[in-house]
Formats: sequence, C-alpha cells, structure tokens
Amino acid sequence: MSTQRGGAYFGTSKAHRLVRTLINNKTVSVKRVALQESERLDIVAQRHYGDSSLWWIIAAASNIGWGLQVPAGTYLVIPKDLGPIFNALG
Repeated sequence: MSTQRGGAYFGTSKAHRLVRTLINNKTVSVKRVALQESERLDIVAQRHYGDSSLWWIIAAASNIGWGLQVPAGTYLVIPKDLGPIFNALG
C-alpha cells in the first residue's frame, strides 16, 4: 500500500529504507513502546499521529515488515516528528 503526497509515494520499500536510515542516523528521534494485547499498527498510528494510514511508518521504524497485526509485547519504534521523514521523501 502506498499513499501519494506531494508527488512522492509513501509506504514503499524505498520509503521503508529511508525511515530506517533516518532513525539509524539519529535524524529522527523516537520513542519505544510495547504493543498491547489486541492493538494493531493502524490503531497505534492513529493514537500517535492522528492518522491511521501512517501505520507503515511505525512498521518501517520498527523493522517488522508490512503486517498490521503484530504480536502483543513487540517493542515498536515510533518516530516523534514526521517532518524529516516527509521532507526526505519529497
């Protein structure tokens, strides 16, 4: 699944690699939280970003692939500021 924003496609493998690079370079600050029972990535994205379609950013940051459902107790890496990610993707 990808979303077009400003001519760039988000949620692609290129975007996934970019998110990981920005986090590894400490360009984007993150917080880590454990996924609770019966939570999905889209629910977590809605809570943190106000937009459930941004679940793929949490998946990319957490390096867990593209599934919405992840086992409870999995530690998620949640970027605090999406600005650098969107700027880097264009």
